[in-house]
Amino acid sequence: MASNQRAAVSEDNIVAFRKHMDNYTSGELKRLSEHFRPDLVYVIENGILTVLQELTSRCVITAQQAQDYHDWERNHDSASAAEKLADDILAMNQAAGLGLWECLFALQSRWAHPNLHGMLEEIIQNGSNLLKENLLNEYGHTLDAELKVCQKKHKDNLCDLTWMMKENRSSGKSQGLQPPSISSHYVELKVVSDCHFKKQTHQEHEALAAAGELNEYRLQRRMKSELECIAPDRLFRWCFRSRRVPLSVMVSGVAGVGKTTLVQKFIFDWATGKHYQKFAFVFFFKFRDLNTITEKRSLESLICQTYPHLRDKLPRILEDPEKLLFIFDGLDESKTDLKLRRGGSHELCMNPGDVKPVTVIVASLLKQTLLKGCSVLLTSRPSKLTSLEPGVFHRVASIVGFLSKERERYFSMFFGDERVSREAFAYVRDSQVLYTLCYNPSYCWITCTALKPCFTPKAGKPQPAPKTVTQLFVSYVTHIMANHTQERPEPQRMRDTLISVGWLAEYGITNHILVFDLKYLQDFNVEFSPFLTGFLVENPQTDDSSQVTFSFLHLTIQEFFAALVHYLDYKEDKFRDTMAKVRSCKEGDYEIFSRFLAGLSHPATRMPLEKYVGQLKFSAEATHKVIGWLSKTNYEELQSREDPEGKRRLMNILNLLFESRNSQLVRDVVGKDAHMDFSELYLMPVDCTVLAYVLSCCEEIQRLTLDSCFIQNEGLERLRPELHKVRELSLSDNDLKDEAMKNICSVLKHPNCRLEDLRLEKNMFTEACCTDLASALKENQTLFSLDLTRNKVRNNGLYALLEVLEAPQCKIQKLVLQENGLSDDSCERLCSALSRNSTLRHLNLSANVYTDRCTEDMRRLIRTSRSLTNIRLSLNDFSPKLEEQLRSLQREGLKIHI
Repeated sequence: MASNQRAAVSEDNIVAFRKHMDNYTSGELKRLSEHFRPDLVYVIENGILTVLQELTSRCVITAQQAQDYHDWERNHDSASAAEKLADDILAMNQAAGLGLWECLFALQSRWAHPNLHGMLEEIIQNGSNLLKENLLNEYGHTLDAELKVCQKKHKDNLCDLTWMMKENRSSGKSQGLQPPSISSHYVELKVVSDCHFKKQTHQEHEALAAAGELNEYRLQRRMKSELECIAPDRLFRWCFRSRRVPLSVMVSGVAGVGKTTLVQKFIFDWATGKHYQKFAFVFFFKFRDLNTITEKRSLESLICQTYPHLRDKLPRILEDPEKLLFIFDGLDESKTDLKLRRGGSHELCMNPGDVKPVTVIVASLLKQTLLKGCSVLLTSRPSKLTSLEPGVFHRVASIVGFLSKERERYFSMFFGDERVSREAFAYVRDSQVLYTLCYNPSYCWITCTALKPCFTPKAGKPQPAPKTVTQLFVSYVTHIMANHTQERPEPQRMRDTLISVGWLAEYGITNHILVFDLKYLQDFNVEFSPFLTGFLVENPQTDDSSQVTFSFLHLTIQEFFAALVHYLDYKEDKFRDTMAKVRSCKEGDYEIFSRFLAGLSHPATRMPLEKYVGQLKFSAEATHKVIGWLSKTNYEELQSREDPEGKRRLMNILNLLFESRNSQLVRDVVGKDAHMDFSELYLMPVDCTVLAYVLSCCEEIQRLTLDSCFIQNEGLERLRPELHKVRELSLSDNDLKDEAMKNICSVLKHPNCRLEDLRLEKNMFTEACCTDLASALKENQTLFSLDLTRNKVRNNGLYALLEVLEAPQCKIQKLVLQENGLSDDSCERLCSALSRNSTLRHLNLSANVYTDRCTEDMRRLIRTSRSLTNIRLSLNDFSPKLEEQLRSLQREGLKIHI
């Protein structure tokens, strides 16, 4: 991004940096490089070719070595190549290590990567303290014997609290299994920081909305240039955005993305001595627990209540605030807002003994009026960030979840069996709808749980694997009902329980309630039982059982039950009221609830539930109402809107149709002679999967416009099976490369292909793919118009296409080859081919590199091309004299544009 661009780095700057680095001894340089190793690898990984070029030009490595690393990257991946390069250079000698740092310094003027700038700035601005901080984080402060014993007891206490993964585990049949440890089962979460993510807020439902915003391909592209990647053990290290070592850090993330798990791993690693030993004591609180404290408290009493073993030594512990870290998890769950806006400082605490409301204590720590110099870490959903004072946090980071490698590792650990995990992951990766969900660890767990009976059947045939989000959650719910308790309730009791839980969930969704106390459960006749712990979890607050609260395992599970209850216990008035809220809500609200409502309308989707709640127990009236609601969609009105918001709303409607699995409903909504225009709307592969389903339900599509949708070959691969139904297809400005042409050729070769007009402008097709394209065009009998503007066809590509024009069966009437690097050498061959063609009417050769050298061939082309009625030759390198001569050849029936 332009905002990250740095001033040019001169050779004088490089010499000055080299002198700065020469001040470090060999041992110090090695320690410094080891300290930055994760950042070094990450930076190199995201620009390995650039780094190799710079290393070669500065003679740090040879050209042959650079080629070897390049080959390694092609045969493995950029991450392993970056690790190998960094390790090899740092293992050579001090000169090579200095050479690497010098190259990285030189690169920063033309490579604006935040991690690169952050490393270099930390070395230059904080260099005098860096090695001291490094040692302090590794070995900690020197404490007297009594405090050391107290610290050991505190660390042991936190180890006991954090060593076990907090994922929901089945009771009953899974009792006796060893719970997974966080050290062996934690899967790395990607944490990033930049201005975009700092400002970003997601509408509820946040989780899938975020999947749309942060899909893997787009995220990886931004991580190459814009996003600072932050490992958990670097959250309190120098921040180049705030230009300081941060004392206050906010980590945000959507529901279920792993905020609490990240904090748990952070605390466990501190307690086991793996990082941040500069904090002598770490105190962890959850806002969910703090909500139960209604009376005013002091910080001292809060700590003593949670950590009674610190009571005797607490005054001494609090004497050194810079050695303390306070962690508060789940700000979005706080019932009271933090008073962080400017002004009102008289309300803040000044001393640990000051008695104030809990949120005032938290605000005082952040504002540094209380325990000045202490560090504070908060987590929250993004929606809460807008209410906080800008600048109160020295670093704001966002958890964006799992990328592909992390998802694959999660599947491997969940299933254990490598073959099974590979098959399950391949299925999810192929479906895209389910794969997109799995950026979120909670969805990963739900997905794996739902797929378990599909890929590891205990007996008989495996269950069919789900294709939609609704089918996935039906699979999850039925798996829990089948395996979560030793004794399964009989169908009527199971049904009654699901109805009670469903109305509780529905009330929570329509009233924005996520946490329920016992009174809510009593009001909705919910009897908490072992069976329900697969969906509804208990949140013990204190020793006082009256303070126990409950929440659904995940917000999406709450939305599923909120939709399911309308089918199990249909009530006209409640359904009407809920649908009124759905229709009137702002974009994004009720989105996932609506998908479940649509998905459950299909009998085959909900059929697995019949085994547990009884057959013929789903409301036909609810099904009728939901289908009626969907059929009233004004497709034409949505399609006519040209703004991205309107197009995204249309895509959301298509998601509902995808969930419904009702092909007749799709045809009724989309209508005959369907036309679809999603131009300039970023379409993820999952969107292409949904769109392909809609196309599959239609007999014919008049026009499909996907210009500037950045669909890439993966998206095109998903659309390919249905594109032969389209008459006019536009794929302009999608950065498509030669590999994508194979999918286009497959469409052209389809025996029932109806494609007449194909627009491929502004992509990256080269002459290498033109042979395949020509072969497909020879088989095709429908295409009349082909536009290849602003590609790289060049002369050799043109020659392949001319074979098509020479063929007797050629049907092409319009060919656009504007700005394709065609030169004079191609003109004679072009003239010869068109003299034997009887179908081509329009030819566009504008903006190529034809010159006066091809004068005779160009004249002959115009004179002898029997079928041409329109030829465009503007923006070539013709002289004014030749342009005038060519214009003079215009005649009735032939227009020449120069």
